[in-house]
Amino acid sequence: VLANASAVISEGEVMQLETLNNIEIPEEKYLEVVAAKTAALFSAASRIGAIISDKGGVEGDALESFGRNLGIAFQISDDLLDYGPPSLALGKNIGDDLAEGKCTLPLIHALRSVNDGEKRLLRSAIENGNREKIQEIQMIIEHTGSAAYTSRRAQEFAIAAKSQLKKLPESIYLASLRELADFSVSRIH
Repeated sequence: VLANASAVISEGEVMQLETLNNIEIPEEKYLEVVAAKTAALFSAASRIGAIISDKGGVEGDALESFGRNLGIAFQISDDLLDYGPPSLALGKNIGDDLAEGKCTLPLIHALRSVNDGEKRLLRSAIENGNREKIQEIQMIIEHTGSAAYTSRRAQEFAIAAKSQLKKLPESIYLASLRELADFSVSRIH
């Protein structure tokens, strides 16, 4: 499980490198990168939990799917934090993803509905890894509804993660996993 996850994560890293400084990333490609990186790690950790507790079959598959969806929800939320107000981004520098040239979901969504001037600003920031105009970019993400959209997408994956837990016997541990899924999309750090 760990060897496979390492291979998938490596492939995801290469995919991400191929998308750096590019504003022409469709949402599907973004999700593919997230699935191959963060989600692969969370999925493997969840599967290993099933293996250690000698659970396979439906329970193991459910935990693996829980981890995959949780990883996607977590990463989407993390990407949104990159454009949040500094007071909310505890432990995270605003604009780090932008400085690295990463076109994440908040920007992907914003690019669908911006005017030409805003598109030029976003293109320049992404292509040059420049966060000098982060406040203007934050305003664009807000007024295009991209922050709300990104938050909804993260919630969708958290709900999908929690739905997998219905396949497992009820326990105090399931309650903790549900709380973890909720925390992953409501966290401020």
